[in-house]
Amino acid sequence: MGKVAAVLKVMPQSPEIDLDDLQESLSESLPEGAKINGTDTEEVAFGLTALLTTVIVPDDSGGTEAVEEAFSNVDDVESVGVEEVGRI
Repeated sequence: MGKVAAVLKVMPQSPEIDLDDLQESLSESLPEGAKINGTDTEEVAFGLTALLTTVIVPDDSGGTEAVEEAFSNVDDVESVGVEEVGRI
């Protein structure tokens, strides 16, 4: 069984959202077997900053769908999109 690394772009609902708190909430929402391998930020527009979260998931778990759904259900998350995916 291999692993998949994916970069997910998480957009907060507003520029006032504390990104450290949001990152902690994302970590707590992860499904079993998934882990965050790193987080970066990207300035989007009008003071809005997105989190670029690198997540490692087992290859047999259906890809990133469970993580995307978990992240989408976190308070203060507007949207989640997959930026990159690769096997490791």
